[in-house]
Amino acid sequence: MTTLSCKVTSVDSITDTVYRVRLLPDSPFSFRAGQYLMVVMDERDKRPFSMASSPSEKQTIELHIGASELNLYAMAVMDRILDQKVIDIDIPHGNAWFRDDSLNPMLLIAGGTGFSYTRSILLAALEKDPHREISIYWGGRELQHLYDLGELQALTERYPNLTVVPVLEQTGENWRGRSGTVLSAVLEDFGSLASHDIYIAGRFEMAKIARERFCSERGASAERMYGDAFEFI
Repeated sequence: MTTLSCKVTSVDSITDTVYRVRLLPDSPFSFRAGQYLMVVMDERDKRPFSMASSPSEKQTIELHIGASELNLYAMAVMDRILDQKVIDIDIPHGNAWFRDDSLNPMLLIAGGTGFSYTRSILLAALEKDPHREISIYWGGRELQHLYDLGELQALTERYPNLTVVPVLEQTGENWRGRSGTVLSAVLEDFGSLASHDIYIAGRFEMAKIARERFCSERGASAERMYGDAFEFI
């Protein structure tokens, strides 16, 4: 692991609770798609955030930070970013990185800002093999919480092998897409997951349910399911 000082080059408020932050580290860095960094608040306080950018972007790092009065842990990081315009990071961390030596079809699943984890893997996978079969399911409470859906839909025009499925918990009368939970949508769409590499980012309980149901009901391999949550459950 390496500690770097980073200049905050931009902060965009993309929803009322999600910020897109771009960092410019002061030294060269490297990481694998799907890994995360630690924002160093002090020697004993380091806070993890997934990197949304691809490792091929050698100059900058993109973060998607969900922060509000209901999440003071992340809000304290955003306060420092906005106040000081410089942060220290410890990089890289995590074992749920993209296995780029596999040729299996891929299933990416994200809830909320967990999308940052799957975005990095998606971009790296498309760079590695533009023809690989990839499905990405992104769940959110409302449409505004799927903040980069336009980017994903644009990618499907370039990559016909990419399937994007947005899933909303709360739908308006104009919504014509899927509703309910993101895991239910996956179970509805796949009779078997035996051949898939599966990457998942979301709450621990979501990851736990996904592993149990995908393995028992759809034949998924637990050894080919990846997510930071699996280090703790």
